[in-house]
Amino acid sequence: MLENIKATLNHFKQSVPFRIIPAAIATAVLVILLLLPAPEGLQPHAWALVAIFLTTIVAIILKVMPIGVMALMAIVVLSLSQVTADSSKGAITDALSSFSNPLIWLIVVAILISRGLKKTGLGNRIGLVFISLLGKRTVGIGYGLTVSELVLAPFTPSNTARGGGIVHPVMKSIASAFGSDPAQGTQNKVGTYLALVNYHANPITSAMFITATAPNPLVVDYVAKATNQSFQLSWTTWALCMLLPGLLCLLVMPLVIYLLAPPEIKVTPNAVQYARTELKNMGPLSAKERVMMGTFALLLVLWANVPAMILGPVFTLDPTVVAFVGLFALIITGTIDWDDVLSEKSAWDTLIWFGALVMLAEQLNKHGVTAWFATNMKDAIIASGVGWLATAAILVLAFVFSHYLFASTTAHISAMLLAFLTVGTHLIPPEYIVPFMLMMTAGSAIMMTLTHYATGTSPIIFGSGYVSLGKWWQVGFVMCVVELLIFAIAGGLWWKLLGYW
Repeated sequence: MLENIKATLNHFKQSVPFRIIPAAIATAVLVILLLLPAPEGLQPHAWALVAIFLTTIVAIILKVMPIGVMALMAIVVLSLSQVTADSSKGAITDALSSFSNPLIWLIVVAILISRGLKKTGLGNRIGLVFISLLGKRTVGIGYGLTVSELVLAPFTPSNTARGGGIVHPVMKSIASAFGSDPAQGTQNKVGTYLALVNYHANPITSAMFITATAPNPLVVDYVAKATNQSFQLSWTTWALCMLLPGLLCLLVMPLVIYLLAPPEIKVTPNAVQYARTELKNMGPLSAKERVMMGTFALLLVLWANVPAMILGPVFTLDPTVVAFVGLFALIITGTIDWDDVLSEKSAWDTLIWFGALVMLAEQLNKHGVTAWFATNMKDAIIASGVGWLATAAILVLAFVFSHYLFASTTAHISAMLLAFLTVGTHLIPPEYIVPFMLMMTAGSAIMMTLTHYATGTSPIIFGSGYVSLGKWWQVGFVMCVVELLIFAIAGGLWWKLLGYW
C-alpha cells in the first residue's frame, strides 16, 4: 500500500502540469477564505466571490500554471459554485459575459496585427534606422532604442513582444558588436546601459497609448466606472493626455540611466556603420513592409478620429472596429495569412486570461464588493485626518509601489485599481478628479519599472544577464519616482492647459 502511495505521488510530481507547492498554497487560500465568516457589510455569496478572485490572483502571482489556465480555473470554479446566479446556466453566462467586451477584442486583434512587424521585418528595420541616425554615442543608441519603442507602441499591445521580442534583439546585437557580453564579464562596456534603456522605455510607452499594453483597456473601463461614465478615455484622449509627460519621460530617462549606470564605452561611431550594414543586407522596403506601414498609418488616422473631425461625427469609428479593419487589410493583402492568425498563441491566451479577469472584476463590482472595500478604505483615510492632496498622493503611491508584490500588471490592476479610483472619487474635490484619474492611469504602467518580475518584458531583458539584480532594483526605484514626478508636475500643467481641471 505504501509503495502504491509513493508511486502515485511520484507520478503526480512528474506528470501533473502545475507546481504542486504553489498549487497547495492557492488551494489553502481558497479553503481558508471560504471558511471565514463574511465580513460585516458583505453577503455570503459576495464573500465567496472574493475568495475565488483572491485565489485566482494568488495563483497567478505564484505561477501555479500559465495565467490562461488560472483564468480558466476561475471560470470553472465560478460556474460550479454558482455564487453569481441561481443556476449553472446563469453562472456560466456570467462567467463568459466579458468575452463580448469590445475592449478585450481590441487588444486581441492588435496583437494579431503586430505579428506583421516580426513577419515582415519592419520592426527590426525601424530599430536599425534610428540607430543609424543617433548611434554615434552610446547615449545616442539609447535614444535610438527609445524612439523605436515609441514608434512601435501604438501598434503592439503586447509590451513584452515590443520590448522583449522586437527591440531587445536589436539591443543585444549592438552590444555584441562592441564586445559587451555578460558571459565574458564585459557587460558594462555598453550592454548594461542599453539593456536598462531598452527596458525602461517600455513602461513609459505603455503609459502613452491604450493599445501599448494589454491591461490598458481595463484601466479605461475602471476609470469610466469610477466616474459613473462622466470621464471616458478614448484612444485619442489617452494619447493626448499622456503625450507631453510621456515625451518628457522618454527624453529624461536615457540621461538618468546614463548617470546611474554609465557605460564604459561612451563614443560608438561603429554602431552607425553596423546599423547601415544591417539595413543594406535587408535591402529596400519590401511590398509587405510597405503594406504594414500603410496599415499603421490608416490605423493611426482612424484611431485619432480624423475622418470625424473633417466629415462629422457620423464617421466616428469605435477603436475595435478600426483594429478589425487593419487586421482584415493585412490578411487580404497577404501580409499575414490565416495560419498566422491561428498560430498567434499570445492573442488567444490574452483573450482567455484577460476576459476572465475582466469578468471577475465586473462581478465584484456588480455584487457590491468594490463599493464595500472602497467605503472601508475611505473611512480609514477620513479617520486619519489628511487633506485631499495628501489623500491623492497616498492612493497613487500605495497603488504603484504595491506592485512589488505582483508579478503581473494585469493581476495588480484587476485586484486593486477600481477600488482605489472609487475611493478617490469620494475624497477628492470634483474639479480635481480627472487629474487624479490620469495620474492613476499613468501609474498603472509606470509601476512596471520597479522589479525584474514586474511584467513580461522584465524577465526577458533581465535574463539576458546585462544587469545585476541590485542595479535593476536601484534604477527601477529611481526611475519610478522620477516618472511619477514628471507626470504629477508637467502632466498636471499639461492637463490644466487641456482644460481637465
